[in-house]
Amino acid sequence: MRIIKTDQIILIKMTILALIFIGISLLLYVLLGGADFGAGIIEIFTGKKGIDIISKAIAPVWEANHIWLIVIIVVLFNAFPEVYSTITLNLHIPIMLVLIGIIFRGTTFAFRYYDPYEDRSHRVYSFVFKFFSLLTPFFLGITLGAVISGRITSDPTASFYIRYISPWFNLFSISLGIFVVFLFAFLASVYLIGEVMDEITEEIFIKYSKRLLFALVIFGAIVFLSSQWDGVYLLREYFNSWVSITCISITTLFLPLFLYFLKNKMTGMARIIAGAQTTFIIIGWFGSQFPVLIKLKGSSSLTIYNAVAPEKTLQMMIIALFVGLALVIPLLVYLLQVFKFSKEK
Repeated sequence: MRIIKTDQIILIKMTILALIFIGISLLLYVLLGGADFGAGIIEIFTGKKGIDIISKAIAPVWEANHIWLIVIIVVLFNAFPEVYSTITLNLHIPIMLVLIGIIFRGTTFAFRYYDPYEDRSHRVYSFVFKFFSLLTPFFLGITLGAVISGRITSDPTASFYIRYISPWFNLFSISLGIFVVFLFAFLASVYLIGEVMDEITEEIFIKYSKRLLFALVIFGAIVFLSSQWDGVYLLREYFNSWVSITCISITTLFLPLFLYFLKNKMTGMARIIAGAQTTFIIIGWFGSQFPVLIKLKGSSSLTIYNAVAPEKTLQMMIIALFVGLALVIPLLVYLLQVFKFSKEK
């Protein structure tokens, strides 16, 4: 019988805690930041009718939402440095496009929203804002697809294409990128229902919510089919995890409930169900991958056990995270109260 030492138990607990930080931050970034990206996608279809509603809805919080992406990066860098270096090196092309998208989307939104003069430049700002609202989540999904596809290689002698193009330029990663685009747009459409004041515009966002939900279900199936085609076998991994099976079942059972709340214009409950479905999608994915963080080409993988940082590093990082979140979260709540909830009242 193998005896686990106290130091090993402490290290495992801190490793799991670091993973929980990543999971919660990813969920919050999808639910909050993802909805902001989705608002820009929705604007492509609503045109001028949606600009004012969307701008007022996301203006108070669009910058603050990126804090959760920063937390993910910080935890990966400190807790799982080999994972961080592998992702940023092998996937630097899609990551660079994501960063460019975040920068251009943010700056053009700020110029459009705060510029007191509406002239020709506003059309340019709106075009760039909508374009990168679509492009950024697409490459976020592609990056995620590359991480779990098993195409990343650690062989330094491999060609440029094998190392830096092949891991993300494939059917599975592209289909996952499209799925993320639809997911973000779906969340935005549901959230925006509660932002409108007239019934006509409310009906427009309800219509988009239903259509995007249908597209989301279709592309969810396409992601699984493309994984089979590309040899990722995501469906098999889901069926091998009781957590993933449970999450998929709950998400599916929530579909008629969501449509019921939407039909009866119970906006608050529809938002909660949409958020819950997204939460179970992310938990299901975590359950199917655990404890793997990156699947490498061949039989090896980077897991939370073989890629974790030393115990002292984890200890200092966790302390810093608790202190930082204790300062940041009250300020975020105050930000919402001042710029969001006070206006709704």
